Formats: sequence, C-alpha cells, structure tokens
Amino acid sequence: MRTLTESKLKQLIEAAIFVTQKPLSQQNIKQKLLADYKVTKQRIIAALDSLQADYKDHGIELVKVASGYRFQAISSLSDDLATLFKEKAPRYSRALLETLSLIAYRQPITRGEIEQIRGVAVSSYIMKTLTERDWIKVVGHKEVPGKPAIYSTTDEFLDYFSLSSISDLPELMPLTTSKLVS
Repeated sequence: MRTLTESKLKQLIEAAIFVTQKPLSQQNIKQKLLADYKVTKQRIIAALDSLQADYKDHGIELVKVASGYRFQAISSLSDDLATLFKEKAPRYSRALLETLSLIAYRQPITRGEIEQIRGVAVSSYIMKTLTERDWIKVVGHKEVPGKPAIYSTTDEFLDYFSLSSISDLPELMPLTTSKLVS
C-alpha cells in the first residue's frame, strides 16, 4: 500500500469530485479512488472538510448531498448563471409538485393516500414522470386488498434539490383557515 501526503490526498479527491458526473461518496472515494493507498476514513473526512473551507467565498462550493459530495455554483449566482443556458428548466404542473411534496413529507405513502389528501385523482402521467426522473420509487406494497404500491423519494430527489436527507426539507407551514374580511 502506498501513502499520500495531505496535499496530494486533497488534490486527488478534488479532481475526482470535479470530473465525476454524479456525487462521490466517502465510501467510493475510499474503495475506488484510493484503493491502492493507505488512507483512513478520518483523513478522507479531514480532506473533504479542508476542501469545503478552501472554496468558502468562491463562486463554487463543495456540498454534501444524499449520495455524496459534488461541486456546484453557489445559489446566490443562479439567476446570473441561468443566462448561460439556452434550455429552460422544465416547468412542472402544480399537481405534479403537490404530489411530489406529499410523497416527500408523508413517505412512505400510497397513491390512494395521496389522492385522499389532495381530494383528486393522481394521473398516471404524474407518477410516471416522477419515476422517470428517479425522484420517487416503489419501496413496497401495503398489506390491504389490491396491495397498492408504497412510494418514497430517492437519493436522486435529494441530490437534485441539494439535500443531504429528508430531514433537510423545510418545515411545513401550518394550515390555517382564515376568512377575508372586507
């Protein structure tokens, strides 16, 4: 087993995260990238922490999302950077976003439970779109007649929205019933 200096370790991890298309987990860094080196998990964590500090006050940052670490532009620059991309971000219907929100906040949940909460049927197109984007997945079937599928969000959902875990979702505002006074 070869050894690495702290500087070389940081450079190697930085370059690997930079060139990969998907977030890189600590486990992948240790088992794949550093398989030929004698490096502890603590050294990897220290290198990642040091890299995050190095990029503080820059236009990009090293962030930890559900499936690992990735570089991304800081959010305060997103409007300015949007002009560089000719493609517009996909626009999603309110029904799709409501369905995704219910799955994220109430998971695991069945389609019937979503329909009961929303008060309307959930179209197959919505479920297909969310599944094709890899934002939701079937995690089981409820033990009731018909055995409906139970849905949960995926790591791809968390990565897309720059979340490390479901607990990072913003708190829901309490529903209030107020009448407008004229």
